[in-house]
Amino acid sequence: MVNLTERRGVTVGVLGTAQTLAWASSYYLPAVLATPMARDLGVSAPTVFAAFSIALVVSAGVGPAAGRLIDRRGGRPVLMATNGLFALGLLALGLAQGPVTLFLAWGLIGLAMGSGLYEAAFSALVRLYGQGARNAITGITLIAGFASTVGWPLTALLESQFGWREACFAWAGLHLLVGLPLNALLPAIGPAQPVTAEPVASAEPKASAERKASAEPEGLVAPPSATPIGSAARLRLTTILLSFVFSVTFFVSASMASHLPRLLQACGATLAAAVAAGALIGPAQVAGRLLEFGFLRRVHPLLSARLAALGHPIGALALLVAGAPAAALFALLHGGGNGILTIAKGTLPLVLFGAHGYGERQGWLMMPARVAQATAPFVFGLALDRWGASTLWLSAALCLSALGALMLMPTIKPAHA
Repeated sequence: MVNLTERRGVTVGVLGTAQTLAWASSYYLPAVLATPMARDLGVSAPTVFAAFSIALVVSAGVGPAAGRLIDRRGGRPVLMATNGLFALGLLALGLAQGPVTLFLAWGLIGLAMGSGLYEAAFSALVRLYGQGARNAITGITLIAGFASTVGWPLTALLESQFGWREACFAWAGLHLLVGLPLNALLPAIGPAQPVTAEPVASAEPKASAERKASAEPEGLVAPPSATPIGSAARLRLTTILLSFVFSVTFFVSASMASHLPRLLQACGATLAAAVAAGALIGPAQVAGRLLEFGFLRRVHPLLSARLAALGHPIGALALLVAGAPAAALFALLHGGGNGILTIAKGTLPLVLFGAHGYGERQGWLMMPARVAQATAPFVFGLALDRWGASTLWLSAALCLSALGALMLMPTIKPAHA
């Protein structure tokens, strides 16, 4: 049987490509299709985005169960199933005839998002590689970081040539013809035991017993590791702090994705300058992930996350002081920090809590973050209408509060499985 370490590069490439498809056909779809969809269905564009917000809320609720299933069965069967869910949801979206079927279709897509986007992919990698999954997590985010770069132009081309319904059908077909075969190439692993709290001394014997029971070769299944952070009270505190960090950073990221051009215009930039600055965020995110993959992988992920959390506040201060001339700098700092924080949501739970039960824990940690992400466009939009450029103080303060939570977390050397 092929050693997992030898297949790691192939696994990262396969999973990263499948994630690019998953993100492009779900999270990045409304930005292009909301207007023609609303016009054809006789609803407002905000109604379409409300349906998308419902999908994000549904994805939050699905996360823990999907993660628990990946812990037990591995990522391959779960991610393959999500390709079917994505295809079904996109087919239903293309067939929608009004608001009811619109919301139902996005609900199906939400089920697929909750079990098929980054959290599930990270869980699949941890199930394969245990504590050694950090570089693999970074690798798939580098590839899938181009989801909007690929997804937006392709969706726009399909919509302009054939219509928005046909664009949905095309994405559904790609999930069956491309995504499903890609996820089928992931290594298959045997079931793990359910998540249970256990002392450090019992971790290795249990791992050996699992290997004997499944008759799998050494190294195929990452052994469960005891929680590195110690006491139950400390575990709860760290869980709360990390969930808060993810919620805040998701809120700010979604707010900027929805309102950045308008925010920059409120700071004095022209529409052309605002759009040009916004175009820098994607490359800045990839640059941040390259930095994490290169230099920052030598340091503890907590330090990477703390540095990344400073990006938005520093950029916001520059924009508030200098105005429009600092728009590009703000976009670069926000984008770079956001790119690293995307990786941190996969690596921090791994080094702080260990590999055992990672998938289910990740689902619970990300549940509040997905809800915050769903509400961000509406809440931040209201704040922007009321306060204008001064809304930057709000987003900067939120990121600084995330930095404070990260500073309260202990820097722990990962325990290698």
